[in-house]
Amino acid sequence: MNGFNGLGMHLGTLARLSDAKTRSISPENFSGEAGGGARATEGTGAAAARSLGQGWKVSPSIDVAPGATVALADIAGQGAIQHIWATVRNARWRLLILRMYWDDQEFASVECPIGDFFANGWESYAPVNSAAVCVNPGRAFNCYWEMPFRRHARITLTNLDEVSTRIYYQIDYTLTAVPDDVAYFHASFRRSNPLPYKSDHVVIDGICGQGQYVGTYMAWGTHNNGWWGEGEIKMFLDGDRAFPTICGTGTEDYFCGAYNFDPGWCDAQTPNGYREFCTAYAGLCQVIRPDGVYQSQQRFGMYRWHIMDPVRFQSQLRVTIQALGWRPDAERRYLPLQDDIASVAFWYQTLPGARLKELPERDFLEVL
Repeated sequence: MNGFNGLGMHLGTLARLSDAKTRSISPENFSGEAGGGARATEGTGAAAARSLGQGWKVSPSIDVAPGATVALADIAGQGAIQHIWATVRNARWRLLILRMYWDDQEFASVECPIGDFFANGWESYAPVNSAAVCVNPGRAFNCYWEMPFRRHARITLTNLDEVSTRIYYQIDYTLTAVPDDVAYFHASFRRSNPLPYKSDHVVIDGICGQGQYVGTYMAWGTHNNGWWGEGEIKMFLDGDRAFPTICGTGTEDYFCGAYNFDPGWCDAQTPNGYREFCTAYAGLCQVIRPDGVYQSQQRFGMYRWHIMDPVRFQSQLRVTIQALGWRPDAERRYLPLQDDIASVAFWYQTLPGARLKELPERDFLEVL
C-alpha cells in the first residue's frame, strides 16, 4: 500500500504515486463504476446518435421536471469529491437547489441555489477565475472544494421552477482512505431582502462542532444611492457573545479590495467607477449596472476564500455583516441600509452538526 492517499492535491503532490482510485459520475456513467461509461442506449442524445449507436454521446445530460428532485451522485465507500462541473439550460439558477449529504446524515450539509454555490447569484453569467470556483464561458460552473466522506456521499438537485431544466454535469472523485483529522464540507445559503433597519445580515450561525470557516460569497443588491459597503464583517468564535473575536474594517476590505472597489476614488487620473476583478482567493466578480429603464437595480457579486487563512473554531461559529452607507449631510454620519443581501457560507466541520437553517420559500428565493 502506497503511503500517499491522493487527497490535498497541489503542484507539489502531482508526482506522488497513490493507490487511490479515480472515478467520475456523469449522465454517461450514473454510478461511477469502473468501465461503466458510455454504455447508455437511451438519453437526451439518443436522437442525435441514432445513426451511430451506443458509445456515441447517447446520454450527455438529464432533464429535471418541475418540482422534481434527482440524485446527481450516490457514492458508497470512502474518499472525496475533488471537482464538480455543471451547466444548465432553461433554468433560473436561484430555483435549482443543490444538496449534499455525507455518511448517511439525515440532514444536508450543503443546501444552496446552484448559481450562488458557484458565485453567480444573480442569474446572469459572470466569469469567475479563482482557486476554489471557476465559471467559464458558456456558463460552465466548476468547483474544486475537496469534499471528503467516510461511508457515503449523496448529491441531489431540486428544481423549484415551473419549467423543466436540462443539466449537464460531471462529478470527479477518488476512493481512498480519509484520515481521522479530516472534516466535512458544508455550505449554507441565507438571504435578507430587505435587511431590517439597523440589523446585521447573518451569514451563518448555529454552527456546533470543531472546524474551519473557508469562504463567503455574497450577491448584494443596493436599495439606496451612494456607497453601500462601509459595514463590518464579524466572526464570533467559541463562546463570543456581544463582541466578536474577528472584526473587519469594511465590506470591500473583507473581500480584499479597497476604497469602494473604485480606482478613481484616490487617483485623480483614473475615471471613477467600480472595477471587477478575480484573483485566486477574492474578487468582485460581478457588477450589474442599471440600464435606466427596466434593469433598474445595481447589483454586485463578491467572493472571499479563506484557503490560506482559514478561520478555525473549536465548538461554535457565527458570522454577520453590516450594511452601511453614508448620509448626504455635512456631519458625515453612517446610513444603515436595507439592501437585498444573499450569502453563502462555506466551512468544514466535524459531524454530526446542527441542522442548516431551512431555505426560504420559492417566491422569496427568486431573483427579480
